[in-house]
Amino acid sequence: LTYAEILGKFELSLVVLKIDWLMNAKAKEIIALITLALAAMPAAKSQPGTVSVHPAGPQDGKEITMQDIYVTMGIYARPVSARWGEGSTYSYMKDGKSFVADAATGEVREEERPAGAPGGMGPGGPMGRRGGDPRLPEGASEITPNGGNVAYTLGNSLYYLDAEGLSHEVVVSSDPNIVYGTSVSRNEFGIMNGIFWSPDGSKIAFYCKDESLVTDFPLLDISTRTGTLKNIKYPMNGMDSENVRLGIYSLEDQSTVWAAVDDFGYDQYLTNISWGPDSKNVFIQVLDRSQKHVHLNMYRAADGSFVRTLLTEDNERFVEPQDVLEFVKGSYDFLYRTDNRDGYKNLYLCDTLGTVIRLTAVDADVTYLDNDGSTVWYTSAEVSPVENHLFCVNLKYSHKNGAIVKYKATSPVRLTAEEGWHRVSLSPDYKYFIDSYSSFNLPGVTKVKDMKGAELAVVGEVADPLAEYATGEVTLGTVKSADGLYDNWYRMFKPKDFDPSKKYPVVVYVYGGPHSQMVTDSWLGSVRLWEMYMAQKGYIVYVQDGRGTSNRGAEYEKAIHKQCGQAEMADQMVGVEMLKSLPYVDAERIGVHGWSYGGFMTISLLTNYPETFKVGVAGGPVIDWKWYEVMYGERYMETEATNSEGFAKTSLINMAPNLKGKLLICQGAIDNTVVWEHSLSFVQTCIENNIQLDYFPYPLSEHNVAGPWRVHLMDKVSEYFFNWL
Repeated sequence: LTYAEILGKFELSLVVLKIDWLMNAKAKEIIALITLALAAMPAAKSQPGTVSVHPAGPQDGKEITMQDIYVTMGIYARPVSARWGEGSTYSYMKDGKSFVADAATGEVREEERPAGAPGGMGPGGPMGRRGGDPRLPEGASEITPNGGNVAYTLGNSLYYLDAEGLSHEVVVSSDPNIVYGTSVSRNEFGIMNGIFWSPDGSKIAFYCKDESLVTDFPLLDISTRTGTLKNIKYPMNGMDSENVRLGIYSLEDQSTVWAAVDDFGYDQYLTNISWGPDSKNVFIQVLDRSQKHVHLNMYRAADGSFVRTLLTEDNERFVEPQDVLEFVKGSYDFLYRTDNRDGYKNLYLCDTLGTVIRLTAVDADVTYLDNDGSTVWYTSAEVSPVENHLFCVNLKYSHKNGAIVKYKATSPVRLTAEEGWHRVSLSPDYKYFIDSYSSFNLPGVTKVKDMKGAELAVVGEVADPLAEYATGEVTLGTVKSADGLYDNWYRMFKPKDFDPSKKYPVVVYVYGGPHSQMVTDSWLGSVRLWEMYMAQKGYIVYVQDGRGTSNRGAEYEKAIHKQCGQAEMADQMVGVEMLKSLPYVDAERIGVHGWSYGGFMTISLLTNYPETFKVGVAGGPVIDWKWYEVMYGERYMETEATNSEGFAKTSLINMAPNLKGKLLICQGAIDNTVVWEHSLSFVQTCIENNIQLDYFPYPLSEHNVAGPWRVHLMDKVSEYFFNWL
């Protein structure tokens, strides 16, 4: 134990002693003696900003392999998965056996599984080409069931299958540029699907995407005899984009109407489609092309006509709607989440007449979980940005003429007490919840609790999957952001057989972009086991979040606006300077690795700080934001027309002449997210400037290299550091 840990335990003992022996003179004498003894101990020197430490494993233990990490995957901490049945019953798998339990009575019984039944009690695996329904035609996709009906797409057209197995046309496309029923806007703004059943199953809302004006980008398929070019629609920053509409189909009338959305003309996004609870109205969050203005609009499902705008959001940097409306059970009032009003992603209680009341008044990002009409449950970062806890708040309010006129704020109640990152599932009767959590030194535990947070049952605890492996010490800590306003969290892995008198090379693993949080107070800080692998090979591995990433509020996240990479690099360099101050870090051997936005960050750091970084491996890197997609790129960078200085500053084409260290770029050759034009253009610029670098394509991979090929990729990445760092 370190001095700080001993002192912490002693302080807890003082509380017990003071409660039990408050007036006991002997106890006071004991306390005084222990205090003096501790004060005389030399304080252990720890890494700056250390919050928690995980001790090294057995130094003569087993070696981690790439097969362990990416194929067999047997060294991951996997909590016992439990799921709710009816009422207070839940089921789970443990030690290969299936159990059903009752939270109300505590009764547990083993359940026989039919021969050949799949293992595990999670949500299940892929449903197959036809979604597990043999009635669907070959090639059916976007499969969306509702009761006995199933909506699906075939090609660019939309159909549904009724309970009797008869197929019905909803809308058919004969134009390859017009697509019905699929996700739009390249899955930005929380959009993940394109088919939306009404609550009563009488109507289907669906997206129509017109890509007529969007330019093609060719991808090379080498699996054919002579090679084939496959064109994809890729709307690049500042260029023509897709047009999106919302159709509403009536199963009874077999007819379609179109929502009258004309707030921002052709260039607008229709996001977070929500049905009213009575199936009579559809709600759309309409976002303009600049992504600075949002209208939450209400439309009649019967004819698609506009009813009214319920609220608006405006921001000079950007607004990013990501959540559907969550209706308060038994009413037309709803919960709405935004960070644009009070600086953090909070929940707001709203009605359809324009009333907006802040429900969660906390300076932290929160995520809606569920409600029963009188209580709202949500998870929150208010304890710590690296912890996730369950809270609830009561709904006490009244209406007059349909509008909320009186609301009494109630204090939120925290329902998860244990340190760490909690994933929660509420029972159907809202009396219990399943709490699966881990923390930095706890691999995982799954419990059942009541709505006061009291533990009712421990479903399963996870043994340390690395107990037999030779691992070094792991640290969870913080460093200041470059602007001095925030604590940025990091995790750091020391090599096995660590000797503080020696100097070790460092690999910085970086992502750094929006919608990410690499470090949490979960098992080993959300460990990526490749980091542990590299630590076994004698490297210090460092991972840090910084400004631009999620779960820290709007100012933290929007610091990157119009200058992607700048605040992120500044924050990473604070961490790197901290590392260089450590006596066991070899400041002459620092490398960096990342993929996608992390690939952009890798090359950015190599070219902006060539005196610091000796080696880098960049995967699927963004090179210049003018080649990235409209939806994501224009949110953070705007366009060259409005932000020419920012594009010039962040372009890695312009920075290529600064490259001094060893650089390997890896990319899927059919990457449809960060298209090949990025990395090949950087290579060409290096050729023109007589700058050497290394390049390795994965000919049949898209943006991520998956499956057994990932073993090859990570061996390639690792060997590059072994050879050059």
